[in-house]
Amino acid sequence: MVETETEKLICEPKRADDMQDSAVLAKARAAATWCKHATAHEMAHGGKPCRYLLIPHHAIADNMSLDGLAKRFAFAAPEERE
Repeated sequence: MVETETEKLICEPKRADDMQDSAVLAKARAAATWCKHATAHEMAHGGKPCRYLLIPHHAIADNMSLDGLAKRFAFAAPEERE
């Protein structure tokens, strides 16, 4: 969990070849759903929104910022994309 001035991020690095694994995706959907509920709670109590990032290991590098990773790898549960 990483907290910035504006939001809370659950950052989960995974091996690149595991990114499409059914167990990894199921966990990612559950985490994204949790973030949706956590955001609702936080916003009702003056807090910050929460997002889940599923990050392939090779994307983590010295030249990548947290903001850049969040823009590229935020994972939304299917019901949130509609």
